[in-house]
Amino acid sequence: MSAAAVTLRRIDLSRAADPAVAAEIQALFRRGAVPDRRIREGARAILASVKTGGDAAVKDANGRFGGGRADGSLIVGRAEMETARDALPPRIRAGLEQMIVNIRRFAQTQKPETRTTVIVPGVEIERRWSPLARVGVYAPGGSAAYPSSLLMGVVPAKVAGVGTIVVASPADAEGGLNQTLLGAAALVGVDAFIVAGGAQAVGAMAYGLPEAGIAPVDRIVGPGNAWVTAAKLEVFGECGIDLPAGPSEVMVVADGTAHPVHVAADLLSQAEHGPDSPSLLVTWDAAFATAVEAELASQLQTAARREILERSLGKGALVVLAPNRDAALAFVNGYAPEHLSVVVDDVEEAVARLRNAGSLFVGPYAPESAGDYASGANHVLPTGGLARSCGPLSTEDYGKFTQVQRITRQGLATIRASVESIAEAEGLIAHRRAVEVRFEGGA
Repeated sequence: MSAAAVTLRRIDLSRAADPAVAAEIQALFRRGAVPDRRIREGARAILASVKTGGDAAVKDANGRFGGGRADGSLIVGRAEMETARDALPPRIRAGLEQMIVNIRRFAQTQKPETRTTVIVPGVEIERRWSPLARVGVYAPGGSAAYPSSLLMGVVPAKVAGVGTIVVASPADAEGGLNQTLLGAAALVGVDAFIVAGGAQAVGAMAYGLPEAGIAPVDRIVGPGNAWVTAAKLEVFGECGIDLPAGPSEVMVVADGTAHPVHVAADLLSQAEHGPDSPSLLVTWDAAFATAVEAELASQLQTAARREILERSLGKGALVVLAPNRDAALAFVNGYAPEHLSVVVDDVEEAVARLRNAGSLFVGPYAPESAGDYASGANHVLPTGGLARSCGPLSTEDYGKFTQVQRITRQGLATIRASVESIAEAEGLIAHRRAVEVRFEGGA
């Protein structure tokens, strides 16, 4: 793709009755966030070796696949994290600290409450919420380290009251660790920091590192590449996970009231993640789409990461032309994007109709990058269409509910007939007898 002229691939929703167009739309809707079978199998093999081989297996995987420190050590000590924290440039530290404050403020509103319900007199059910004991947070590192993702994973855990927080993140190709990432870990009081990437990092958190004294965690959260996602799916059942997440994605739904300069910048900010990160513009104004393409060409001329941006736009960018507003909003709900910018006339009416998106950015002054860093909303979001059924990472993900049932003799008598009759209908006579015996012989 030449920066002198940008023409994005287009889908015309007015031709949705065409079988080829219908198939293309369906493929977008059902794109999925789960890695392909070969990556799943590869991750499974790595995890099996970590489960049996412990620390040595993680070191071996780091050596074969990358992500290990130059000296082979797996754990970063607290003193090293604190040294990195103290060496942070003032402007960066101030930015991280504002992030922490804002994320915490929003996370505190999400902490669930324990509630008790009286079903009938003598039958009470308590729904008790409690934080998890140990949580693992994967933070992307290496050549693309994201301290912001570390904070998004750790701060809600702190708010929830998690007992121990373990972070895993890879070193770069030279075996070095990103100092801003380490400084961020110290700022939020991470308890343990494992240096590993990909499937072996997930295995280290899920199965523990016996030699290093790291016990298995109860749940693993955080974004990562296809290998991280595949590994999280494989360990699910032995420990919990937040959700599988594929490549980051953005969608902008806009009309002629939006500014092409802003929309182009938003599309480029997401394309910067790489060629696997789709950037979609949905509009019912063909002239506006052309204006955005012209602005993309203009901004690419001076873009710092122009080569990556051009490849990403060429592979994953798309203009969806709708015949009208209703068709555009219906497409957005069907696609269920991770990030959704909404810049249209009567914007709140549109937002009220948009139910499937990980995080919405409303109006001309709400760029997606604001949510990545400083708005306080969590940027760990469902991708691949999972926004149809999943939401952003939140404080609730760091705890669980337990049902506590308190039943008196009077309460059991009230529901006795229902229990006995349904148990008998299901052929579970011992279940029926467990109730009957409590009312026999003056019991």
